[in-house]
Order: sequence, then C-alpha cells, then structure tokens
Amino acid sequence: MRMPTIVSNHHTGSFGLAARLKAAGIHLVLSVLVAAACALLVFALWYPYPYRVVSSGRELFTLVVAVDIVIGPLITFAVFNLAKPRAELKRDLAVVGLLQLMALAYGLWSVNLARPVHLVFEYDSFRVVHQVDIPRELQNQTPAGIEVAPLRGPTPLALRPFRDGQEKFDMTMQALQGVQLAARPDLWRPYAAERTAILRAAHPIAPLKERFPKRSAEIDAAVRATGKSENQVVYLPLLGRKMDAWTVFLDASTADILGYLPLDPF
Repeated sequence: MRMPTIVSNHHTGSFGLAARLKAAGIHLVLSVLVAAACALLVFALWYPYPYRVVSSGRELFTLVVAVDIVIGPLITFAVFNLAKPRAELKRDLAVVGLLQLMALAYGLWSVNLARPVHLVFEYDSFRVVHQVDIPRELQNQTPAGIEVAPLRGPTPLALRPFRDGQEKFDMTMQALQGVQLAARPDLWRPYAAERTAILRAAHPIAPLKERFPKRSAEIDAAVRATGKSENQVVYLPLLGRKMDAWTVFLDASTADILGYLPLDPF
C-alpha cells in the first residue's frame, strides 16, 4: 500500500512557505526602492543638511518608512496563498499594495507638514521655521515676494524692527504663549534688508574657540570649509526643533550664510 498523502502534504507545505517568503521578499525589495525614491525627495529637497538633524527630519522619515517597509511585506506573507483563485489572490495583493501606498502618502504628508521652510534671523539668533509653525490666520500678511512655504528651502529671512514698544510687548507675550516671532509672516523681511542688523548681532570666531577649547580644532575645520579666513567669518546661534542649538557661520562682510556646526554657542 502506498502512502502518497503524507509526502504530498509535506512538499505542498514547504512549497507554500517558500512561495510566501518569495512574495514577501519581492514586496520588500519594491518597498525599499520606493522608500529610496522618497528619501531623495525628503533629504534633497525638504530637509537638506543640516535640517535633517536640526529639524528631526531623519527621525520623522525613518519612523514613517520603517513602519511602511515592515508592515507591507508582512501582510503579503500572511495573505499570499497559491491555493487561492488567481483573481482572489490578485485582489488581495492589490488591496495590500493600495493600503501601503496610502499609509506612505499620509506619512509623507506629515513629514512635509513638519518640514523647515525658512531660516529666520530673530534679532540675535537664527530660528528654523517649519510649515506647521506658521499661524494660518497670519499667512495672508506675508510680504509680497516671500512664499509662505516654498517647496525648496529653507529660505533665509529676517524680522523687521518692532514699530513701537507696545507691538514689541504684545508679540513677545504671544511668543511666550507659543507663537514664535520668527513664525510670524507679518514680521518677515527679505534677508538682504537686514544685513546690517545681522552683522551687528554676530560674534567673532576667536571668543567661541576660547569658550570651547576642546572643540577648537573642529571650529577651525568648519571655518576652513567656508573658504574664508577666521577674521572673515562671524557666527550666530541657530535654534531648531531640538533642544540643542547649532552654530551658523556668516561672511563678516555680507552676512551670507557659509556653513553650520553642531555646537551650542549659548
């Protein structure tokens, strides 16, 4: 008497597992390729250096993509079964792919909403302004020639002087309640219009090295990377989404932004 059933079931089970692993593997490769394309958009356009660090772009994108890459192939592994009718199998895989793309689109929308749009001189330092920071009710007060949320950024801007003491008091109180001065379109001015004020607020490099002697070589390297000599470069603090500030290097004559260093100068 022959016993083909047990052998057949064994081979069928092994083949089914192999097919599911293969399908999940293909889905994983496709997900990684899509994630790589999205990374190019996010880090080349929305979060260029140093904003992928200063504005937590790297963490936001990693969270969105990691969940998307892991969940999609796992669901494919769970639903893939060659015993299903072909039409049903195609439908299941199409639903999985659609849900994954919808989740990725929502994640990218969230990353886009949180992206940095302006680097604003805020009287004595720079502050990164993110799209989500800008109050909707003030957006119609954006000066002509300045975009509220440019796709390619962040754009260097500056704040105009306060009109009087009352305006300064009112806006400072609002800042304490969460509406940062740098995020107010009614205060924005083109960066070039405030070059004198920017240079007046900036600091020479030598005292920075004296305050941080252990990082003196790193500061020297960052200054050399600007292509300028030390006496041609000044600096200001940079405030972003994270608690620690960075340092922005500026041309001492033009206030042009030359480079960045992950050093809290406060």
